[in-house]
Amino acid sequence: MGMARPAPLFRPAFATAPTTEDLVRLAERALAEIPPELAGHVRGVGIVVEEFPDEETEREMGLDSPYDLLGLYRGRPLHRKSIGDLPSDPDMIFLYRRPLLEYWVETGEELYRLVRHVLIHEIGHHFGFSDADMERLEQEEG
Repeated sequence: MGMARPAPLFRPAFATAPTTEDLVRLAERALAEIPPELAGHVRGVGIVVEEFPDEETEREMGLDSPYDLLGLYRGRPLHRKSIGDLPSDPDMIFLYRRPLLEYWVETGEELYRLVRHVLIHEIGHHFGFSDADMERLEQEEG
């Protein structure tokens, strides 16, 4: 009698690696479901999924590896915007597909929950929420 195989850490919902479009759909769902305390800060924010951060972002963030960054919020906080401001680039949340998938595979965390977590943290950090605030919000919202 052979030894039983241990149960896998997770059962991915994807038979192949999630595509950029898959991550966009997950991110849009997560953004629609973020805690109300954060939702008011991100009206009209766009979501972009790229394979990796670009070289400029890597330099700006001081990354040792492009896998070190899962997401990034680029934009101007609402409390700093004014009606008299000149038009500028819209606020965007960048999600980096390959680093997210690497983290997903390494941890076994459900991909939707991972994307949601990254979105909450990017929005929260951008608007000055503490890690404790964001953890509380994630726990409250499930």
